[in-house]
Amino acid sequence: MIYVLLFLILELFLSLEVGSNIGFLWSVIWIVGTFIIGMGLIQNAHTTIAGNMQNLKAGKLDMKSFHDSATSYFLGAILLIIPGVFSDILGLIALLYTFYLQLGGTIPRSKSKTNINNLNKQGDDDVIDVEVIESSSRNNINN
Repeated sequence: MIYVLLFLILELFLSLEVGSNIGFLWSVIWIVGTFIIGMGLIQNAHTTIAGNMQNLKAGKLDMKSFHDSATSYFLGAILLIIPGVFSDILGLIALLYTFYLQLGGTIPRSKSKTNINNLNKQGDDDVIDVEVIESSSRNNINN
C-alpha cells in the first residue's frame, strides 16, 4: 500500500514539474500521444508474440527470454497508457528491455564458458560424489 502511495506521489510531482516546464498544451499532447502509442502496442501484441514464438522455435530465444520479453512488452504498453511522466519513463524502460531481449541480448551463463580445466573433464556436472562409511554397528550391539 505504501509503495502505491509513493508511486502516486512521485507520479503527481513529476507530472506537475514537467507540465509547468513544457506547458499545458504540450502536456495534453504528451498524455494523448503516449495513450495512443500504448493502445497501438496492445493492439499489435499478437504480431510481436508471434514473432517471439518464431524466434523461440528457431532457437534464438530460450523460454525465459520469451517470457520476460512478453511480460515486459505488456507492462510497458500498460504503463504508457497510464497518464503521467513517471509511468511513461517506466514503460519506455520496459519496452527497451523487450527490444534488447528480441535482438538476442542475453547474459552468458558461467556454465557455458569454456575453461581449459574443463576440456578433458567427462561426466555430469550435476552429480555429487558421496563416500559411504559404515560405522561399527556390531560393536554397539555387543556392548
